[in-house]
Amino acid sequence: MTLINDWLKLLRQQKAIAIIRCDDFDLAYKMAQAVAAAGMNQIEITWNSDRPEKLITRLRTELPHCTIGTGTILNVEQLSRAIAAGAQFVFSPCFDVQLLEICHSHYKVPFIPGIFTPTEAVQAWQQGAKVVKVFPIKSLGGAEYIKCLQAPLPHIPLIPTGGVTVENAPKMIEAGAIAVGISSNLFPPEAIANNEWHKITQRTKYLLEQLHTIEI
Repeated sequence: MTLINDWLKLLRQQKAIAIIRCDDFDLAYKMAQAVAAAGMNQIEITWNSDRPEKLITRLRTELPHCTIGTGTILNVEQLSRAIAAGAQFVFSPCFDVQLLEICHSHYKVPFIPGIFTPTEAVQAWQQGAKVVKVFPIKSLGGAEYIKCLQAPLPHIPLIPTGGVTVENAPKMIEAGAIAVGISSNLFPPEAIANNEWHKITQRTKYLLEQLHTIEI
């Protein structure tokens, strides 16, 4: 579990993961480069993106200072291919104990299951999850839900995703989350359409600056 604990330590420092879900390989690559240029060192490539294996492998080579992971993993076959491509952490929208056990026992990489309720959070924790993804946070009440979960379950690290924005991310951390997963809100469509990658870099820098001022 050393590698998993090391990743958690880095995550607590960064407090954010950039989630890239894109059906165009070249655009996804540029999105990753834009956030990395801002200092974002935790990048997730969702498995339903265009050629995720190729992108993960390329980013592992070109961004050695970043931790490149994957998300939206739903079965063992996807998990095996993601790890072979170089994924350093794995997110799923749901909790699958088989995926957790394979990830932690065989591959020795973090597996972060998605949960919706306190019961699911406790079950995932009891089965060995070191951290859980609270998803989709926008349907659960945002930062207030994180605060409510933390009251009875302070020992379970939480990462809200699915509705995190640059504006509400600090509130999530202040409510008790160890980090946030932020996707579409970090990548304004107009900036991508106009190839204004510097705007995404600036937006990411602003997010990280806001989060780094919060003590947890």
